[in-house]
Amino acid sequence: MPEICRFYGIIIRMYYNDHDPAHFNAQYGSHQATVAIGTLAVFAGALPPRALGLVAEWAVQHQSELVAAWNRAKALEAPGHIDPLS
Repeated sequence: MPEICRFYGIIIRMYYNDHDPAHFNAQYGSHQATVAIGTLAVFAGALPPRALGLVAEWAVQHQSELVAAWNRAKALEAPGHIDPLS
């Protein structure tokens, strides 16, 4: 699964041709969550509150880039890299 971003110990990844809804996977230590791009709701797994807050802040800043990365990954193309939280 391609890594699209890394910040503050959080790794953001996106699978190729993954199931809907559009989402990304966030990992922080031994914790992992699957986050919907459209709503930023966690629909699988969990992250500690501070890490989840950072992921949500990052996702809001880069939502259009996440949609574009999702579309590339669905087409079996490399999703690309997205800048870390600023």
